[in-house]
Amino acid sequence: MGTMAGPAFDTEALRRGIEGHSAADLLSLYADDAEVRVVDRNTQPSHPKIMHGRNEIGEMLDDVYGRDMTHKLEQCVIQGDHVAFTESCQYPDGVKVLASSMVSLRDGKIVEHTMLQAWDE
Repeated sequence: MGTMAGPAFDTEALRRGIEGHSAADLLSLYADDAEVRVVDRNTQPSHPKIMHGRNEIGEMLDDVYGRDMTHKLEQCVIQGDHVAFTESCQYPDGVKVLASSMVSLRDGKIVEHTMLQAWDE
């Protein structure tokens, strides 16, 4: 029954990137043709913010992880080619953000990433 497992998803790189503010670590987890879809109060389900490819995704990651705020990977569950994780963030003024992500993998790299996020107002 020797089925070969593909490359494993690197959850430690995910944690390092999120908690260490390293957009480069995070970007390394995405395939070249990856797509990220963000749904929140400003970009609602009918009109999500969609980023295609590592350049656009990298710009978003640089923006988010370059801000003065803390990020914490709360939970991460991997099943086959799917990863689900939650991330909590806090700005210095106490405003909190919670993001929940569902990810599809190909060869251990993220190809589709849908993130739902909400924040204190």
